[in-house]
Amino acid sequence: MTDVRPRSARAIAALARVRWLRRVGLHPVVALTGYALVSAIALVWGAVLGGFRVSRRGGVVVCAGLPRWAFGRGGTTLGAVYLTRDAVSPRVLEHEAVHRAQWRRYGLAMIPLYLAAGRDPLRNRFEIAAGLRSGGYV
Repeated sequence: MTDVRPRSARAIAALARVRWLRRVGLHPVVALTGYALVSAIALVWGAVLGGFRVSRRGGVVVCAGLPRWAFGRGGTTLGAVYLTRDAVSPRVLEHEAVHRAQWRRYGLAMIPLYLAAGRDPLRNRFEIAAGLRSGGYV
């Protein structure tokens, strides 16, 4: 079977198979440091662009009121921070809380892992794990 993923996704997947790199990158000290760093950057980004409309709901820090260009799809979770304009239903926040847990586990490795999983949410393992229905994909 032919691998139809983009070359960059194949390269990321190949790197993920390197044991020592995976062991170091996913070590809790490294992952939690990356999680904290991404959370801090996202909080500043979301607070400033959203007019400081920040609250804690559903297990995530919600920065609402952002312009649509400041996040992906209906909203984006980076670390512990959910960036959105107005998608804050309990169902969506439940979905985003799963992404928060994924960030906490993978740290900065979440970025290449998520990209390697693909743009199609119906096939992306992180979106599937977070719940396609609660995320508004089905």
